[in-house]
Amino acid sequence: MEPHDAVQAEILRAVGVLGSERVRAADARGRVTAASVVAGEDVPPFANSAMDGYALRAADTAGAHPDSPVHLAVSGALAAGRAPTVAVAAGHAIRIMTGAPIPEGADAVVMVEHTDSPGRPVEGATEVAVHRPARVGDHIRPAAGDLARGDEALAPGTWLRPAHLGVLASLAVTEVEVHRRPRVAVMSTGDELRDDHGPLAPGQIRDSNRPMLCALVAEAGGVPEDLGHAPDDEAEVVARLERATSDCDAVITSGGVSVGDYDVVKAVLDRMGVLRWWQIAIKPAKPLAFGMLGAVPVFGLPGNPVSSHVSFELFARPALLHMGGHRRIHRLAVEAVAGEAFRRRPDGRIHFVRVALEQSPGGAVARSAGGQGSNVLSAMAGADGLAVLPDGPGVDEGGRLVVLLLDGPPA
Repeated sequence: MEPHDAVQAEILRAVGVLGSERVRAADARGRVTAASVVAGEDVPPFANSAMDGYALRAADTAGAHPDSPVHLAVSGALAAGRAPTVAVAAGHAIRIMTGAPIPEGADAVVMVEHTDSPGRPVEGATEVAVHRPARVGDHIRPAAGDLARGDEALAPGTWLRPAHLGVLASLAVTEVEVHRRPRVAVMSTGDELRDDHGPLAPGQIRDSNRPMLCALVAEAGGVPEDLGHAPDDEAEVVARLERATSDCDAVITSGGVSVGDYDVVKAVLDRMGVLRWWQIAIKPAKPLAFGMLGAVPVFGLPGNPVSSHVSFELFARPALLHMGGHRRIHRLAVEAVAGEAFRRRPDGRIHFVRVALEQSPGGAVARSAGGQGSNVLSAMAGADGLAVLPDGPGVDEGGRLVVLLLDGPPA
């Protein structure tokens, strides 16, 4: 059996990063930058107040104390969005609101809470009492304090989240160069599957893998193309794979990669392209087929639904993220306390146990999400992560576990 990390590495060496396209910045959430975004202007463009209060000269507040405040003349007011028209002279202050430009002559802002107007500045006041001394620079946001013209605002390979879109807006960037999202054909195989809502005939089961895998592809930043369900017929599988490789960047199949008499996917891929198939030292998801049909990678995942999900997580998902330009391609791993004993027998494999996580004062606590059979998809649906159990007897209650989170960003 092959170590799973060696298989991951081989697959990643085989797949390349897709090209780029320009998209509207407003539509770029979840995409990955293909080039640097350089600031074309300063952010903020001018020094401004971080607080509601009074703009003044710090030296004029020396010795201020609640019992003996410094009194300054108020020579005006300045709201956000207004340009200063009056300079701050010695012994004077200007009422200022958060975000308003710092007027000439001022080198500090005193919070309104440290004056005799603790709620809000008094309308029309001609004098203010300052109860604490100010230091030069207090509560002033300097021009270019966030980004200066010429700074690299976003590096290539940045996974764009909502805050990044805010950064782009702050720089008036309306379009951004991003990697293409991989188009991924998804096909399930097996005569036993039914994908409509009618009654099941004897021996039939409903096709749960294809909807699940399409959703997993979308979660990984890909664009799923549903190829439907193919029967165990080599000619039909060949026709669908040829159609998929003509206009998709990757193909994912489920079922037909084991060693049964009717497992046709492996046989078809053997004839159509360069194929590797592995028995991987993990449980579940032991069988995996991977090959290249021309330049298109094909992942042959096992048919049991939990095995298909775990196999996608470990092998297809990192590859799709890599194709989409992501620099971080693996799930985030966290340490958790075992809320129950996780027993297993030594068998030469790493076991991935579906667990639910709870937060406690001592950190995350992991408990089984339910039945661990490779067909028990309901436990996978209730899982927050996959607990990694190395080969051996398992982990006692209270022991430490490494858990691969099934939600959230890549690691």
